[in-house]
Formats: sequence, C-alpha cells, structure tokens
Amino acid sequence: MFSVPPRFLCSPHTPPPLLKRRTILPSGTFLAPLERSYPSLSRINPRPSQPSLSCSSLPQNNGSPPITSPSTGSGRIGEVKRVTKETNVFVKINLDGSGVADSNTGIPFLDHMLDQLASHGLFDVHVRATGDIHIDDHRTNEDVALAIGTALLQALGDRKGINRFGDFSAPLDEAWIHVSLDLSGRPHLSFDLDIPTQRVGTYDTQLVEHFFQSLVNTSGMTLHIRQLAGKNPDRIIEATFKAFARALQQATEYDLRRHGTIPSSIGVLSRS
Repeated sequence: MFSVPPRFLCSPHTPPPLLKRRTILPSGTFLAPLERSYPSLSRINPRPSQPSLSCSSLPQNNGSPPITSPSTGSGRIGEVKRVTKETNVFVKINLDGSGVADSNTGIPFLDHMLDQLASHGLFDVHVRATGDIHIDDHRTNEDVALAIGTALLQALGDRKGINRFGDFSAPLDEAWIHVSLDLSGRPHLSFDLDIPTQRVGTYDTQLVEHFFQSLVNTSGMTLHIRQLAGKNPDRIIEATFKAFARALQQATEYDLRRHGTIPSSIGVLSRS
C-alpha cells in the first residue's frame, strides 16, 4: 500500500506527487544504510536536497489560464440628479454592489420597495428625493423612477458581456408574481397586476404601474409583469419588486462565455 502524507492532500484536482514504494522484508532482516556500508558512495553521488512541496507550488488548473470576470473597477455605477419645479431627486446605483439600501423619498412605502430592489438584486441603491407630496405622491414617484431608469442606462454602458435577459417568479405567501425582462434598448411595459385595493397605507396602488412605466421609458428595457396568484395588495406589490430585482440581477450579470461581446446578433443594443 501507499502512504500519502497529509501535507500532499491539497485538493481533489491536485494529484499527489509520486512516492517511493515501500519494500516489506521478512522479520529479523537488517539492511545497513547505503552511506554507512559504502562511504564512498555518498562522496561520489551526494544526495541532492529535496525541496519541500506545498499546495501553492503545485499546478492548480492543469496549466489553463484562470477564468476571470470582466474588469469593472469599483463597479458599474450610474448617478443622476433630476430637478423640476415639483421635485428634486438624486439617484446613485451600483450594479456590482452588495445590496446596500439607502433610500429616502418622503414616501415610506416606496422606500420599502426600493429596499427590495437593493436587497434582492444585490445592487447598491442610494435615493434622495423631495417633492410636492403634500399634494400627492404622483410626481415624486414618477421622477424617482425616471432617475433610476437613467442611472441604470448609465451603469449598463454599451452592455458588453451581460446576459441581457432575466426571468424570475417570486412567491410571497399567497401572492405569486412572474417578471421577465430584456435589456434590449427598446422600452416596453406589459403590466398585468390585479391589486384589489386603491391604497396600501397612504400609497396609491395605481402608482406601481406608473413607477415601472417611467423606469422602462428611461432605461430602454422591455418588461413583462404577470400576477399568477394573490389577494393581499401589500404582498402582491412586494413580490413584484422582489421578482423584478432578481430578474434584473440575472440580466445585468456577465456571461463569461461571451468574452465581453454585445449579446445581440446585430452587435448593438441601443437606447433608440
């Protein structure tokens, strides 16, 4: 049998170095060391020092170059400031973030939904907004979505190497929402939610569709939202944002097999 010292057990992909076979002799047999029996042998052919082997010195990938994702520096970041007579909005989004959520729009329910976008998409989302919410939430809701869409457009750049498509179904208790999207550069929204109440807290549920329509218009995204089940308005809307975040994460991630090429047969994904 062979005995493999523990220091050679590196990984399932690293073959152990060749070991000398042990010879089992009959009991009572004695062999003198070669150098003691033949002192001239060590002087003629001295044993070279054997360097110790470690896992770091052994090949880890059979000589193949390592596979790395495209360099993104500090991340793909979009930053937008939008100022109108009704609102003042600042948005910063990092597609290569870790899920940092930092939103204050003056609309608590919308802040909670933007937290879902960050957490489930693993995007860093920073939003600050002031607006005429003393009248209603319409303009602030719209301008936040327009700014987020523009920030996504900036962060995506030429869209080289990304998956482009994203598809996710999110269950949340009795609610079940399916979202499918394409970062095609062509804005389109298909929205099919049956929200049974006009408000969740103080938030007008009609603004959910308006939010996604505004985001689609500035980001250049094709977006389909379908309700497969659900009765509770809060869970229907929250499942929608969760599914959207996961689908967007899929679409914006890199496909290493593309080697940085644009995922289009015509070679262009444009906003127009």
